[in-house]
Amino acid sequence: MRGIVSPKLVPFLEQANTAIAAFKATGKGFSAELVRQGLDNLSALIGAGPNMSIVKDDFLTTSSHNIPVRIYNPAANDVLPVLLHFHGGGHMCGSVDLYDPISRKLALATHAIVICVDYRLAPEHPYPAGLDDCQEVLERYKSLLTEMKYSDELYIAGDSAGGAICTSLVMNNSSNEKTSSSVKIDKQILVYPSVDYTMVSASIDENGQGFLLEKDKVQWYFEQYFQMGSVGQDKIAQAKIVKASPLLGKFSADMPTTLVITAGCDPLRDEGIAYAKSLAEVGVSVEHYSFDGMTHAYMLLNDLVSEECQQTYQLIGQFVKIHSSD
Repeated sequence: MRGIVSPKLVPFLEQANTAIAAFKATGKGFSAELVRQGLDNLSALIGAGPNMSIVKDDFLTTSSHNIPVRIYNPAANDVLPVLLHFHGGGHMCGSVDLYDPISRKLALATHAIVICVDYRLAPEHPYPAGLDDCQEVLERYKSLLTEMKYSDELYIAGDSAGGAICTSLVMNNSSNEKTSSSVKIDKQILVYPSVDYTMVSASIDENGQGFLLEKDKVQWYFEQYFQMGSVGQDKIAQAKIVKASPLLGKFSADMPTTLVITAGCDPLRDEGIAYAKSLAEVGVSVEHYSFDGMTHAYMLLNDLVSEECQQTYQLIGQFVKIHSSD
């Protein structure tokens, strides 16, 4: 069923849809530069984040490159859990800078030290480069916190493609895929997550036009990420994206307690709902909430839907508090 959008978003969507139609009329295709600029333009609507006790830019060094991170500590004198934050942006866009207010609000809501990761982006660095960066941070994050007080409790959080990263890390570090480098993740927080690269959920078509994130752009994002001509048309490529899709992997009871938040007017709505259902079916403690009138990326539109954004942070804070002993 197609979502019914909140009146709060109607004027914004009318402007966005006019701009999208004008762009399509030019006959030009998407480009990394254009989509990155488009997402960065939403920074005007994100709003300011709260002050932190400590904000620190740092990086992890690998044999081939550095992985930049930004660390947010809301209470330097307290012993806090750690939350690894993976931003959204279709695996092509987004940054620590764009998501700075969101990282700050997450730190305040969860009372945790937040480490936001500037992982590598496609098409310059296709799959699995960005995911590999995030696994590296997952394994080595404690080395970034040598001067801070922290507990062993570990959360991960992400929206959209950041949700894909979270769920991929969970899949790769669960009992099904466990290796000597696997890390125990206590909780994951997913906001309108991307968890199925095959694009077969009904909402991909039902909400695939007119709600900011459109089906053709989702497909183009995935083509850049996986470096393939057309998602799903080549058998080898299809096998690759199926294997990479967390929703299509094997679920196990040792996966972390999970919060899933979906948006009713989002093309990715149904895959997020299905992911929560799959966790519940294997006995994982999971909570799911839907913001029915919201579109994909509504957390970047704080100035337009501040009440819904505030409610989202409250749900995240309550989830962490209620399940603090899990």
